[in-house]
Amino acid sequence: MVRTMLSSLVVLAFLITNSQAETIDLVLTSENSSLGIAKSSVGLVDDMAFIRRASVDLIGRIPTLQELKEYQSWPAANRRDMLVNQLVDHPRFADRWTVFFADLLRLRSNVTGGSALIAHVHRSIRDDVPYNELAASLIATNGKAGRSPEVGFILGDNADPLAMASVTAQVFMGVRIGCAQCHDHPFDVWTRKDFYSVAAYFGKTRRFESNFTRVVYTSEGEQTSVLWPPEDEAEESERKAMVPSFPFPMIDTNQMPSFIVRYKALLKKQADAVAAKDNSPSLDDLLADAEGKIEAATGDGINIAVAEAREEINKIDVKASLYRRSEYREALAEQITSPRNRLFAESFVNRIWHDLVGRGFVEPVDDFREDNPASHPKTLAFIADEFVANGYSFKQLVKSIVQSDVYQQKQVPLDATELEQEELEVAFLATPMRRMLSESLYDSIVTAGHLFDLKYRTGENERTIEQEVRVLLAADGEPEKLEATGVQDLSGGQPKMTNQAMAAMNNGGGAGYTLEDAIELDFDALLAEEDEVELDRMVAKSQEELEAERMQMESQRRPRPGMKYETKVVKRTVDDNPRFSSALRMATPAPVGHFVRVFGQTSRNDLGEARDDNPSMRQSLMMLNGRLTHEASRVGTLEPVARYLSGENVQLDKAIELVYHEILTRDPSLEEFAWAKEIIAEAKTPTAGVADLRWIMMNSNEFRFLP
Repeated sequence: MVRTMLSSLVVLAFLITNSQAETIDLVLTSENSSLGIAKSSVGLVDDMAFIRRASVDLIGRIPTLQELKEYQSWPAANRRDMLVNQLVDHPRFADRWTVFFADLLRLRSNVTGGSALIAHVHRSIRDDVPYNELAASLIATNGKAGRSPEVGFILGDNADPLAMASVTAQVFMGVRIGCAQCHDHPFDVWTRKDFYSVAAYFGKTRRFESNFTRVVYTSEGEQTSVLWPPEDEAEESERKAMVPSFPFPMIDTNQMPSFIVRYKALLKKQADAVAAKDNSPSLDDLLADAEGKIEAATGDGINIAVAEAREEINKIDVKASLYRRSEYREALAEQITSPRNRLFAESFVNRIWHDLVGRGFVEPVDDFREDNPASHPKTLAFIADEFVANGYSFKQLVKSIVQSDVYQQKQVPLDATELEQEELEVAFLATPMRRMLSESLYDSIVTAGHLFDLKYRTGENERTIEQEVRVLLAADGEPEKLEATGVQDLSGGQPKMTNQAMAAMNNGGGAGYTLEDAIELDFDALLAEEDEVELDRMVAKSQEELEAERMQMESQRRPRPGMKYETKVVKRTVDDNPRFSSALRMATPAPVGHFVRVFGQTSRNDLGEARDDNPSMRQSLMMLNGRLTHEASRVGTLEPVARYLSGENVQLDKAIELVYHEILTRDPSLEEFAWAKEIIAEAKTPTAGVADLRWIMMNSNEFRFLP
């Protein structure tokens, strides 16, 4: 019975989302017609290409062989929509889209409160917290970094009012009002006074740091730091406190569009459901019950002083006494996230559309202005209105786009001219070629090479490596002391290092740092209430430990006064059975030179900094010679393909087919079968030949780019 009810709910959700996707296609087709676009769609990708594209876009990696088989077992008519629903509910969905929000919000693990904020955003995506609620909390929250993770957003710019004015407008509304900080905007309507009026919302917010505990928090001061006119336009005595005002267009309060009516109806329905479900006693009820028990025990009425104390307790807000609420920023958050503010919903929808479809309605995505109109304003408005009406549900928005025909279209044919390609892509009749995000490319290599799990049995792949070490020459009669810290591997082996050691080396600790490993964040631990005390000290503590470890390495490498050393070559045995973690959970941004940085991840320091998708020689060298590709190419005995390559009855056809499914998510052609057999035949063994084949395939454009 329960299973039947759940199935009915899934079907209902599927029908609602699928209807929205179909309507998106209808609205876009109609708008193309009204724009005089007579061309037709290039058609939809096949089922195998769709699961590859959707998996990379929604969960940040290519599908596994098991996922591919399950997908192919579903009814052909429904399998794409079933897949989308499954992927949106996948645990990795929140991981993948945390990367998107980290780019959008410039989330950084290396700033105060950064890791906790990343974890908070991850949880919000996982729980499908309405986007307007998430945005409002980031704009308005005061408090201590860690205890109130949202405060990490404003701490990212040190609570600077002028910086926050630029960041808030550009991130949440796609408006580059920061260009008006020093002068009236040269290409838009914003004046310098408009900019200062927005900055004034942040004028009373202050960043504090305890001298004793080093705890960082934000609170509100009595006076604003934002004055008008600016200091370069008036004497100090003439400057007055700037009054906050919201210069951005809003839907008139006399109007009540249908999407706002639907949104308010949804809020009422949700509130009624919560009220009906919540039968727990309130604090007042509990206190009243306690009074009754006291009265029953004493035979007298409750002491007046106790009653007064209870009344005062109800008024106390302990956090607010230290972390004062910002009425200005709460007002700003309310206006920015209002359903009457079209910029808020449309700019976010435009970003998601750009990320999934490959091109935004407005380009660049954070430059909404009158002389840079949307290519399809009606379609953008429709999707944004639906986004609001559905309670700003991020998951619902993603589903509606991915289930649409627009998302599922093929790329422009290879024989098309540049002009034809531009016309088709601008009209959303063909999908632009997109390379995987750097994190998705990393995880896809790990997935293709079975590196999320061990692929050899323990001790099965042991090998001896030679290392150059420094030996301390002992006094007569004493044994030599071997100092192996910072040794150089002479045989090409790369023993696994601790995360702290890798980070320390990245900070100047010396050779040996691998550019394809990084520190992984535990999102759940970062938000655990019982770890609050440790969380407050986490950043400072970890940096102290890393610095201590780095200094220890340095001291061990540096000759000590009065001591004599010599260099020796030693041999040791290692179990060459590497295992990689997901790039989606790495501390971010990754170190300069790391795989994900080389393939486009930004430093997230500069507002509006976009990922660079251009190819480079460094990228090619990292794919050709990097440890990640090398380890992924090797065929482990625990991998599915190994059973076709061992023993007397080697089954190359099955091995080749499986490799194509695992790496390129498609069947090989007859020509590719013949070519693959030639590659394998050139190797010493079939296993080595398949490793060569996998290495070639992972270095192909087809692997890096979405179908």
